[in-house]
Amino acid sequence: MPKPTTSEYIRGSLYGLAAVSIWASWILAVRFGIRTSLTPWDIVAIRFGVAGLILLPYLLKKGLAVDRLGGMGLAAIMLGGGAPVVLASYGGLLFAPAAHAASLFTALIPLYVAILAAVVLGEAFTLAKRIGLVFIVTGVLGIVWGAGGSIGSPQNIGHAMFIGAGLLWACYTVALQKARLEGLHAAAIAAVGSLIAYVPVHFIIFGTSLFDAPWRDLALQAFVHGFLVAVISFMCIGRAVSLLGASNGSAFTALAPAITAILAIPVLGEWPATSDWIAMLLISGGVYIASGGRLPARRVGH
Repeated sequence: MPKPTTSEYIRGSLYGLAAVSIWASWILAVRFGIRTSLTPWDIVAIRFGVAGLILLPYLLKKGLAVDRLGGMGLAAIMLGGGAPVVLASYGGLLFAPAAHAASLFTALIPLYVAILAAVVLGEAFTLAKRIGLVFIVTGVLGIVWGAGGSIGSPQNIGHAMFIGAGLLWACYTVALQKARLEGLHAAAIAAVGSLIAYVPVHFIIFGTSLFDAPWRDLALQAFVHGFLVAVISFMCIGRAVSLLGASNGSAFTALAPAITAILAIPVLGEWPATSDWIAMLLISGGVYIASGGRLPARRVGH
């Protein structure tokens, strides 16, 4: 894919920032949700129940795009944008803190996508991209360490789930780019597929207990997860990927820890530690470089 123009980079960046800002809200919404009678599994059912119904008419109109995706591509969209990736990321919160979810899941997605895109799509693994990814990984490890990450503890179960979720999402991103699929079309395939595959099983296992929660809690989760996250953010990240490429567009996901931490100040009253601010600066700089941001040109003496 040719290097994006300045206009394309600006538009792609705005789409990427919009998507990751919405993603940052899901951690806060889950934290509010699990303080009520809702479980992570209930929230997944709400997400795909709402998003699947919203996007069903669109999917019926557009179809599954098997001719463009192929069997492997369709599986990547269904798994990487559907219930499996959400169950892994939400379920990981039962073992590890939210800071680890934002770091090991969303913030490391650029690394997963860059490697996969280089193999599958032949995207160049440039020096600038490598430098940016080093900054991102360093910042991510700083956040995990600062949040009490340790080896050989139950936290590692959550860490494995977060990393697995990130790899699934990377497959989704690369499949979307390879098939030149619109972000909303891919979101519809994932949401409707999860509505059919997950929601009935949830009600068989857990019954209708989720409807015992206060309607305000249900409405919040439906709006954040079912509409903003599962529909709007997928449209935005799809546009970012189409404008910037798979690895460049996905680089913005690394900003999730920084945006989550900033939102947590007014919402939860949680102030980041000094080490977190340093890590967020590293991640932000790494995102700019890895996403194809222009660097100052070196002056050549005359």
